[in-house]
Amino acid sequence: MSSKLDRLKALADELTSYEVERKRNIKRLKELFDTLELEKKCGEFSTIFEFKAINLSGISLTKESLGFVSEGKYAQIIGIKYVEKDGKRRAQNINLRYFGRVENLDVELKDMIVEFVLRWRLEKSYRGVDHYRELMKKFESKY
Repeated sequence: MSSKLDRLKALADELTSYEVERKRNIKRLKELFDTLELEKKCGEFSTIFEFKAINLSGISLTKESLGFVSEGKYAQIIGIKYVEKDGKRRAQNINLRYFGRVENLDVELKDMIVEFVLRWRLEKSYRGVDHYRELMKKFESKY
């Protein structure tokens, strides 16, 4: 009995920490959105989730070299949307913000740019989980 109760408590703790982390992430993401002045290209904050992906140019996002800059490159936040063109679905890159040469970026600004993209991706993954949970409810009600 105790092990079942322990598992239930652990699950409740995990769910609570998940929600707390998600709320903290979205709050910080909004702060970064405002600080980086992305509303100039995106409009309202909620529109950034219409993008299928957000990437960076000039700054690495890989685990091994996170935040390293590529000398001679330009720092940009790029949003990717899919649009219908000539009856085909194509990816469209949209420059959300241009920051100039990466080697001239202030370290704090560079870190905020990287943090923004990582936090956006984290929230986007949460939304993906929400989507699949919703789909799964259709099957759970059948059995």
